[in-house]
Amino acid sequence: MLDDDTTTNRRIAPHLRNAAPLIEVRDVDFWYAEKQALQDITFDIFPGEILAFIGPSGCGKSTMLKCLNRMHDEVRGARMEGEIRMGGKDIFAHDVDPPMHRRRFGWVAQKPNPFPMSVYDNVAYGARIHGLARDRAELDGIVETCLRRAELWDEVKDGLHCISGYDLSGGQQQRLCIARALSTDPEVLLMDEPTGSIDPIATARVEELMDQLRHDHAIVVVTHSMMEARRVADRVAFFHMGRIVEIGPTDEIFLRPRTDLCRRFIEGKMG
Repeated sequence: MLDDDTTTNRRIAPHLRNAAPLIEVRDVDFWYAEKQALQDITFDIFPGEILAFIGPSGCGKSTMLKCLNRMHDEVRGARMEGEIRMGGKDIFAHDVDPPMHRRRFGWVAQKPNPFPMSVYDNVAYGARIHGLARDRAELDGIVETCLRRAELWDEVKDGLHCISGYDLSGGQQQRLCIARALSTDPEVLLMDEPTGSIDPIATARVEELMDQLRHDHAIVVVTHSMMEARRVADRVAFFHMGRIVEIGPTDEIFLRPRTDLCRRFIEGKMG
């Protein structure tokens, strides 16, 4: 269980020390039917930060990610105890509409998953279903802005309506998925191993994008790459067997881990 110091704002990146948390997670336990996947999870997420979740496979990282945007709501037998607050409000309050809550988050999966439609329609999808554009010109603007932010516009602008998302390379598809995630103007990007299925060059571009997008979004990323976590994250949370063992600024976690368990994982001696 986390000690008192790790649950305060004192162990965050220096440029975040005066910021109020965007999301507060407190004492979260989570079960899939009888199997407990998370226990006593407590941490904050701050605007403009990249928080990386690291740890062995099956330790609860992706489960925690999905708790944030209530993706478990329709999972039979799933239940959560504890509290998650966003902007100071309980995300499970009776007056919180789950689809509207999820709109505050963009999701990027490990394997690029473009829709079987044109590049334009992939990016326009979220804005359409949420009624974010009043007319075609406004929708065009959203699509272009999101593709530019994902650094894909110049590669697809001449074939927006005739190039399928399936026609793009793996790295391009992942940037298309990032553009799609941005189309609802989310406050937080949730990225579940976003570079796990793409090549090193494409990985570098996605990491560069993360650094750019942090200025307008908090980002929570699950990664199995210690090098990636160290390159991109402000803070790192080390999960093990459904608990957060350590959380703190990236350099502290990698250079001065406070637990033997975290040190051994970072050194590749357990996983």
